[in-house]
Amino acid sequence: MDNFSGPVRQGPDTKAEVPAGGVGLCLSGGGFRAMLFHVGVLQRLNLAGRLPLLDRVSSVSGGSITAALLGLHWNQLKFTDNVATNFDDLITEPIRAFAHLKVDLPAVAAGALLPFVTISDRVVSKFKRHLYGDATLQDLPETPRFILNATNLESGVLLRFSRPYVADYKVGRVDRADVPLADAVAASSAFPPFLSPYELDLSGEQWRTEPGNEHTSAGYRNEILLSDGGVYDNLGIETVWKRCRTVLISDASGHTDADPDPARDWARGIIRVLFLLDSQVRALRRSAVVDAFTNPHDPHDGFFISTVSDLRSWPVPANRPYVDVDPAVTERLAAISTRLTTIPDEQQELLINWGFAAADAGLLAYLDADLPAVDLPYPDRPLKDGQDVRS
Repeated sequence: MDNFSGPVRQGPDTKAEVPAGGVGLCLSGGGFRAMLFHVGVLQRLNLAGRLPLLDRVSSVSGGSITAALLGLHWNQLKFTDNVATNFDDLITEPIRAFAHLKVDLPAVAAGALLPFVTISDRVVSKFKRHLYGDATLQDLPETPRFILNATNLESGVLLRFSRPYVADYKVGRVDRADVPLADAVAASSAFPPFLSPYELDLSGEQWRTEPGNEHTSAGYRNEILLSDGGVYDNLGIETVWKRCRTVLISDASGHTDADPDPARDWARGIIRVLFLLDSQVRALRRSAVVDAFTNPHDPHDGFFISTVSDLRSWPVPANRPYVDVDPAVTERLAAISTRLTTIPDEQQELLINWGFAAADAGLLAYLDADLPAVDLPYPDRPLKDGQDVRS
């Protein structure tokens, strides 16, 4: 029988019943919207001097785009008093430039029309050209541990990409796999139905079998079909919850709007069903996490912030930059498409500001009541109504 404890399923990365310590950061899916929101979260953690305190960074889908770039450049960050002074040069600006590109539709079109070219090939090509080059998992740092999560369609659980190993607790592990970073991100962000599945060829690798591995035949260890990590765990908490006592969760997955007249054709109908299923899974995960944080017997601390947070009910001093955050603006930001496609500058800056403000509120309310106030990254883009936030 499956073993559940709190908001996660038991697996080899979640063995300790009570985490001894450590700080984990979870970055959710949500396409380019999530990619940018998480940049704002990371900017606030950086200015608060908390990036060097991280032990694990776990991500799925759009969150993996940002996490992988942070991991790739981690050892180039120049820390002064625990603040990386070159964070924007290495992380913010490349992510913003990437957010001007169109990735998903051109990849789908090329994969459908060109022989010997798959959709995944085109996505990987964009990631390599604009963000990761020829870097592999072995270019990630030893510490903190960066874990990019994809859903293994064959075993039904997560396949985890990290520097020490690529692993699935039902299949086994490959130690020190030299998988290109762009491929790991493409697998993690292979959102169904158009970008999924992603095929990962590990047939030439040396697999290690451990207790609990149920599916060890070549059929499970050669060409593996993967989908978006958010299909299984859209918050990316699976590999963090039982390893870290402090868990910081950034959820940019948004919400699924009501529709008085959903499409009746099978193609659009099944997409609507997929979105509703995804929304339900996310809601259950969020509920479990919030219940755990508010349970006095649970050892964890940290915060849960999201693009749909309403900061009006949070304890905030008058000098905070998010005091005037307008829920009408943040609701529209949360409704921006989760696609991997162009987001204009104004929306980019608003999303980064929103992630920054939400992280500031989370730190202040739950971890550091004396956290000094700082300005938003883009002061000319206040989170007030009147901003252009069309999706």
